[in-house]
Amino acid sequence: MRRYLISGNWKMNTTRATAVELAKALVSGAAAATDQVDVLIFPPAPYLIPVQDAVAGSAIQVGGQNAYFAAPGAFTGEVALDMLQDIGCESVLVGHSERRHVFGETDELINQKVKAGLEKGFQVVLCVGELIEERQAQQTEAVLDRQMAGGLAGVSAEQMASIVIAYEPVWAIGTGHTASPEQAESAHAHLRSWLTSHYNAQVAEATRILYGGSVKASNAAELLGQPNVDGALVGGASLKAADFLPIIEAGVNAAG
Repeated sequence: MRRYLISGNWKMNTTRATAVELAKALVSGAAAATDQVDVLIFPPAPYLIPVQDAVAGSAIQVGGQNAYFAAPGAFTGEVALDMLQDIGCESVLVGHSERRHVFGETDELINQKVKAGLEKGFQVVLCVGELIEERQAQQTEAVLDRQMAGGLAGVSAEQMASIVIAYEPVWAIGTGHTASPEQAESAHAHLRSWLTSHYNAQVAEATRILYGGSVKASNAAELLGQPNVDGALVGGASLKAADFLPIIEAGVNAAG
């Protein structure tokens, strides 16, 4: 049985004060839930340390929204995996659609980040997903195949134990348009089939695949109730405890 993972990507939002306030509200509000589901938050890099302090002693995990693959050195503006590790982060988000489509990250660069994260012992959350033009052209599965093959190149079956896949249809991120439960399940089932054919049935069965794309309290239960949806990567709704806690609760209910 795959354990549900409810994760919140705060993106380039919050101040130090509001980040700490939000983290503390999640600690108190999700205390019982973390017995049954994993909760992971991705604050902006400048607030990682105060947020880590705010969740200390709880089961809430804190990860980095991005990291560079190289060792510390002359890479102005980048965050090293060693730095994330130094402050206690054990997870890193890689290949988010905004990194791909706003900052031009390629599958090859994303793959370097994936492998570097695995080598450092991180849980790597790899994001994949199609643009609206690609879905309309019936290219969704081809896009997912390409991103999975590119992002996971050189990753062994054993290393897959540290990989989480997040399916995020780009057309549903921050738009208010959510993939229907049937669309989400179809994409997740395809991704699990890809894992079976490129690794084995055991890897496919064990790998968690999250849905991301305008997840909110009103649709979380139906999305999380799909057989191949193992959690959520939540954007805007993760910025307020009152919005995020019901999604965590939906994960608890789905876990049964």
